Amino acid sequence: MINARECQPCTACCDGWLQTYVNGTHLYPGKGCQHSSGGKCGDYDNRPHDPCGAFTCGWLMDESPLPTWMQPSYSKVIVVFNRLRWRDGPVDLAVPVGKRIPQRALDWLLRHAEKSGRPLLYTEQPKESDGYSRQQTVYAYGPAEFCTRVAAMKASGQQLW
Repeated sequence: MINARECQPCTACCDGWLQTYVNGTHLYPGKGCQHSSGGKCGDYDNRPHDPCGAFTCGWLMDESPLPTWMQPSYSKVIVVFNRLRWRDGPVDLAVPVGKRIPQRALDWLLRHAEKSGRPLLYTEQPKESDGYSRQQTVYAYGPAEFCTRVAAMKASGQQLW
């Protein structure tokens, strides 16, 4: 099956919502990549492999379970499947494009987590007076043991991904 989905005009992953580093520059909400032109990468042919070339958006991946309306620019959520592992199984991650994941998208993600048996981490982006905080609020959804483990990791200051 050929994946007919395309990134463009979505640039959510480039706009700082995933909080990453590109060529040594920290990207975070309010400070996206300098090459993002609001619809495409202005330096696509020279983009670094890590993180740009290696990143797989859940909406774009082959045989994505995400419906068409879940493209990040429309649904306001970036989904990354298999972001980490728990008990040798995949854990998915959902990050809002904005303050929080819209309820329709979150409801879909929670139902998918239940049907697939895959734990889910999802975040909320707190606002500050001058924009968004770099500190995300993280929520865990899945088996009680998974949620307890995530809470313990958060309490001890461990990085979740």
